[in-house]
Order: sequence, then C-alpha cells, then structure tokens
Amino acid sequence: MLSSKYRFHSRGGVRHTYQAGKTIRTPSISLVYTPNRRHHQRFGVVISKKVLKSAVGRNRIRRRIYEAIRLELPDFTYNFDCLFVVYDKTLAKIPFRDLRTMVHDLLTRSITHY
Repeated sequence: MLSSKYRFHSRGGVRHTYQAGKTIRTPSISLVYTPNRRHHQRFGVVISKKVLKSAVGRNRIRRRIYEAIRLELPDFTYNFDCLFVVYDKTLAKIPFRDLRTMVHDLLTRSITHY
C-alpha cells in the first residue's frame, strides 16, 4: 500500500492539480500532473461511479493502481502532484504487469513533457 505521505489529504490539492495541471490521456486511464513545492510526490486515483457502480470494484482498481505507483516510486524522483483518472472498468481484471506498465509509461511521459 502507498504510504499516506504520498497521498493527497485535502480536496484543495486535487482541485489545484485539475486546474493548473497538464494531462496525458490514454483510452483507459489518464494522468493529470503539476509540479509542487513539497519535498515529495503526491498521488491520487479518481474513479467515477459512471465507470463502475460497485464501490468494491472501484476500490479494487484504486488499490491496484496505488500498488503499481508504490513499485514505481523509487524510480520517479520528481516532485509532482499526480492524479490518475480511470475511464475503463477493465483495469480491475487486466494482468498487474500490464497495469504497472501503463502507470510507468504515464509517469515517464509526464517527465518528458514537462
């Protein structure tokens, strides 16, 4: 599980990331990111009820993405606020290796686009 140090703790940070951030989109997930002045990164995962009605399913996707972020965290040393926005409910069932690759690619693209 991703440490609470690396998570958003209020809606203000999420709102600021949405307003001031840049977006990288893929068909099933997108990344909204902006630099921050903290000494560490912050991550969040947003899944609408329109994507998946079941809270259990939404939480499963959220936990899987947080785990992929946790595994990629040592290689991602940039101080960004990052929000992963999920558009596809199949992320609950794809192999974890594929999900981790998606997260890695989005984080790598955020570094190169900044």
